[in-house]
Amino acid sequence: MEAWKEFGLNPVTHSAAHHLVAIEGLVEEFGYARVTDVAERLAITRGSASITIKSLRQRGLVATDPRGFLHLTQEGLRIVRGVRARNSVMQKLFADILGVDEKLASIDACKIEHLISGKTVQRITRLLRFMESDRPEAKKFREALAHFGDHCGQDPGECALCPYDCLAMQAAEMPERNDESNG
Repeated sequence: MEAWKEFGLNPVTHSAAHHLVAIEGLVEEFGYARVTDVAERLAITRGSASITIKSLRQRGLVATDPRGFLHLTQEGLRIVRGVRARNSVMQKLFADILGVDEKLASIDACKIEHLISGKTVQRITRLLRFMESDRPEAKKFREALAHFGDHCGQDPGECALCPYDCLAMQAAEMPERNDESNG
């Protein structure tokens, strides 16, 4: 399986996406953005912000006006809008439908907002529209999901989802990030 190679096909890296979002947010809030402002907003060094922004300029996603202020190009703005939309959809799925704590939902949405395909987000959006509709089937599904347990109680091998070992248990056993070392 070579799905991991797909990461290189994304329009921007996770870090670059945050730089673009920071620039757009600063311009919306203050009317301008400078490298120093981006670094401050992202809590990184000015040098680190400068390197990433230089790359974004070279790719035609960020431009600088005669005063040295940064702004997004149309393509940069398109990427930011897509990242924000994907983040919003994923947060809604995690928090509102799956019942994940809002802070964790926000963190997890941030982790995948620039990685998930637009087609998958469209399908998730369709699911969310259905789940939040007034349709009797949706109401019945929401009620059933709310009362459905985390563990099926079946032996692996008898479960259609977990043919060998319980996937929910294995996923829960994976080490979480260490907040102290990852800032």
